[in-house]
Amino acid sequence: MNTAASIRKARLGPAGTVLTRNDDGTILLKSPHALGAYPANLTARLVHWAGEDPQRIFIAKRDARGEWRNLSYGETYRRVRAIGQALLDRGLSPERPLAILSENDIEHALLALAAMHVGVPYAPVSPPYSLVSADFGKLRAIVRLLTPGLVFAADGGQYAKALQAAIPADAELVVTEARGAGRAATLFTDLEATVSTAAVEAAYAAVGAETVAKFLFTSGSTGQPKAVINTQRMLCSNQQGLVHALPFLAEVPPVIVDWLPWNHTFGGNHNFGLVLYNGGTLYIDEGKPLPALIGRTVQNLREIAPTAYFNVPRGFEGLLPYLRDEPLLREKFFSRLQMLFYAGAGLSQPVWDELERLAVEACGERIMMITGLGATETAPSVTFANWAGARSGMIGLPIAGQEVKLVPNAGKLEVRVRGDNVTPGYWRQAELTCAAFDEDGYYCMGDAVRFIDPEDPQKGLVFDGRIAEDFKLSTGTWVSVGPRRAQFIAAGAPLVQDVVIAGHDRDAVCVLVFPNLAACRALCPALAADAGMRELLAQPQVRGHVQQLLDGLALRATGTSTLIARALLLEDLPSIDVGEITDKGSINQRA
Repeated sequence: MNTAASIRKARLGPAGTVLTRNDDGTILLKSPHALGAYPANLTARLVHWAGEDPQRIFIAKRDARGEWRNLSYGETYRRVRAIGQALLDRGLSPERPLAILSENDIEHALLALAAMHVGVPYAPVSPPYSLVSADFGKLRAIVRLLTPGLVFAADGGQYAKALQAAIPADAELVVTEARGAGRAATLFTDLEATVSTAAVEAAYAAVGAETVAKFLFTSGSTGQPKAVINTQRMLCSNQQGLVHALPFLAEVPPVIVDWLPWNHTFGGNHNFGLVLYNGGTLYIDEGKPLPALIGRTVQNLREIAPTAYFNVPRGFEGLLPYLRDEPLLREKFFSRLQMLFYAGAGLSQPVWDELERLAVEACGERIMMITGLGATETAPSVTFANWAGARSGMIGLPIAGQEVKLVPNAGKLEVRVRGDNVTPGYWRQAELTCAAFDEDGYYCMGDAVRFIDPEDPQKGLVFDGRIAEDFKLSTGTWVSVGPRRAQFIAAGAPLVQDVVIAGHDRDAVCVLVFPNLAACRALCPALAADAGMRELLAQPQVRGHVQQLLDGLALRATGTSTLIARALLLEDLPSIDVGEITDKGSINQRA
């Protein structure tokens, strides 16, 4: 890390915490700072920016020719009112909400905003449930739970199989492109052509803090996806908490280039909301941190210099080679960047350090790296490490408006949280709601943390894995899955794509390894290019590399709970239908 270079200035909010230790061993943490006022509903910010700067670009996406299609705040507001009228005309309600099946795009954004503006809940459904799943089981379960009155899928032909398998005939279908849909469909342009009336303004005036804004579905690690109720209070209070922690976001309207899906709280609540709340501009990135798609992200970043950049760790890892090899891209990317932000998993320290080195090379300054802890049920932010000197794994302290309870559990500190940003529960699933909260009304996140310095809580917290993933060996020794998994992936990069820690009720810790195909091939240049995964994994170069990895980690082991005894290299990719992988591409450890 280049500590000699200064960090680019961006105003940060006050940190610190008030700590109370209870007689039962629980620890209470909360920010000493007041949250501040926030609007009653999120589209109040659209109304504000449409009035203050109607020509400012709100959202943009490339069209079929590769040109940016821009939509201003003023035009967005006009279309939102028209579409809102169309939704009211159809009698949509919490009992008959809007479901959106397709990816991030401008029509998706307009529908979502229109629904929230007139008090109609909407549910962005993970596209892999329609496009990757073979049996559409999760999509069927979601539709049964929601009973949607209107379903949107941008391309009717692309979603035809899912529509036929899971969407009932009494739900109206709206599409941008109807060809191949296999059923009657309303064109999106018809919704936009609706004439707005006073009914829209009356509906908007009735949207308050407790109005349901959306349903976000969790990944379903223990069964079918759950519909997390997101109220307007949750969305607005959390955005105000972000501004309190990162006030620079409100000083210069943020510009972001973002691929993160809106059916998840990171992309849909945090990033989309952050842009709207602060009058920024969102360039929708059709790329993804996959070998076949990351080139699209790179092309977008060659043209658009973000002021804040959000990604998952694998996305940052995928960008590094391009930032190293292309000086012009590197200079563009870091030219006005105020913050790098990661979530979804731990970022390895070597990747963090390399990003810092490249920033100094490009602009002579370090760019602050921010992360924290959050969940779908908390809209999402609970803690932030919003100070200079943060390192990988640090999640900081509770932001304004959060009350965090740390409960001793199996040798760890389990996180529970209470605040305006916490969900009232799961839609039409009262038993699950009851089980998710403790006797004091704290939501039980299932995450564990520890203090960086138990003698100085102001230094913040470190993520310590998922309580639900940890298990005992036959010796009765607890295995902490989160740290073991992060350690193995970091030490095994780039050959190790992902890993599952195994050994519940067994004598030793084992790992199931999903190898990176390209990295395995790089170790075996003489092997035929069309060799299958089984043949590739049988090569002595690959097996020897993994053996060296196990041997190296064994030297650092401190006991049976940290010693990985053996590894199994898996030939097949994890399956979304049987729950081995979530819809966002992360391994489901419990499954």
